[in-house]
Order: sequence, then C-alpha cells, then structure tokens
Amino acid sequence: MFKALHHYIFWRAAIPSTLLNSKSFVLGSQMGFSTTSSHMSKLLFRQLFEKESSTYTYLLADVSHPDKPALLIDPVDRTVDRDLSLVKDLGLKLIYAINTHVHADHITGTGLIKTKAPAVKSIISKASNSKADILVQSGDKIYFGDLFLEVRATPGHTVGCITYVTGDGPEQPQPRMAFTGDAVLIRGCGRTDFQGGSSETLYKSVHSQIFTLPKDALIYPAHDYRGFTVSTVGEEMLYNPRLTKDEETFKNIMANLNLAYPKMIDIAVPANMVCGLQDPTPNNAC
Repeated sequence: MFKALHHYIFWRAAIPSTLLNSKSFVLGSQMGFSTTSSHMSKLLFRQLFEKESSTYTYLLADVSHPDKPALLIDPVDRTVDRDLSLVKDLGLKLIYAINTHVHADHITGTGLIKTKAPAVKSIISKASNSKADILVQSGDKIYFGDLFLEVRATPGHTVGCITYVTGDGPEQPQPRMAFTGDAVLIRGCGRTDFQGGSSETLYKSVHSQIFTLPKDALIYPAHDYRGFTVSTVGEEMLYNPRLTKDEETFKNIMANLNLAYPKMIDIAVPANMVCGLQDPTPNNAC
C-alpha cells in the first residue's frame, strides 16, 4: 500500500453555479471560472453530468505542468467517449480514473477507459473488495504534480465509500474541495439499506471526516436530482435535513425512507466490482 502516488495533477479553480438544469449533459462548470489565488490558477476543473443516473464526473488537471496530467472521479460508462474527447481537446494526459465507491445505479467507466487508454490507472478503496490497479485506504495521498487528493474513509452508504479531499497546506488550492460520493449529497445523503450500509456508520463518517473540514470547503457529490451542483461544509452543517439531526433521529429517518430497489443494482454492482467490465479477460482486467 502506498502513501503517495508521485504523479501529477494541479488545478484551476472552477466554482460552478449552485443551481443548473438537472438535464444538462455537460454543466456550466465546464466553463472553468477562476479566482485570484495563484495556487488555484494551476487547477483546471470540470464538472460533468450523466443524465440517466444523475451522476457527476469530475475532471481535474495540472495545467501548470508540461504534461498537463489529469484524473477523472466517478466516470460513467455511457459518457466515456465524451470525457476522453474533452481530455484530448484540452491537451491533457489522463493518468487516473478513480471511484468513490462501488456504484449501484450505473456502471463505472474506469474499465472502458482503460481499454481505450491503457496507461490510465484505476483507483478504488481497499475496503470495497473490488478490483483496481491501486487500492487506497484512509490517509493515503494521490499526488498529481505538487498537489494531491487526500483519501478519507467515509463508509456507511457502502462499506467501501471514500471521500477525496484536495490537499491542505500553503501550496494547495483554497478553498478545499471534497468529492463525497454518496456519503453527503446536497441537502441529503446516500441510502444505507444495501451493500453493507449502516446509518450509524454513515453518521459517524460524515461528522468525523467531512464536517470537520473548514466550513468553506466545497462539497461535490456523486449525484444530484434537483439541479444543484455544489455546496459547502458549512451549508450542509446548517441545512442538511438529515445530517443536522442527532444520531438517533438520523437513524430513524434512514430506517423509514422506504426507497425502491435500485433498478440497476443487479447489473451495476457485479460489473463495478471489476472496474465496470462485465466480461473481463486477462488482457482487459482491472
């Protein structure tokens, strides 16, 4: 197990509108807004959307490095061609395709990406018990250039959920960004009734690993169903209708959601355990 992956990725700040049409295919944050921070000016950031599963994919790249190395967070199989086309258009070198967890509502694009760009390395948590080139755990750092993503274990939605948080320190962009998967959604959270989920575990994960970040840290979830694109730790601590409650109330809320069985789960989960490759071969495995 590694504690640092010495590859490259930097950034240019992009703060998207907090409310966009949820049917948009590529969100307005693809425009790439920038701040006055010299460190943030190194980041190229894009927030992309897959409309069938309402999934966000995030592209981050180090535009100050000659190679312009990049990574994708939570790619979807249906939009791999779009994502790789954008990477090419922007002159980036994709080095990582990473997942926040084993998704139940769509098939990850990591395996398909690897068939089209074999040099790309896939990443997922060790606790997920799924396959990837690199298995990470809490405390690991994924370096891209002089910046990095910090791995924080945030189980509860599934046993293997992790949150990727941009680095802390004088050379890291501010405000920090947390890619929370389904652990924290904007004014919500992921369900806890399958894949080893636990409302008690999720509550503790969020309050110890996400709500301890600075209040201005940006929250970028894996999904949104109402058109929101970004929140902050401070906002969710004040306004999240589930996670602002005490633990017992939260557990009661989660136990009485009465949600339908996910329509893609029986296809998506087995595929996502092997990088989304439904029929992996020795030459085409994670």
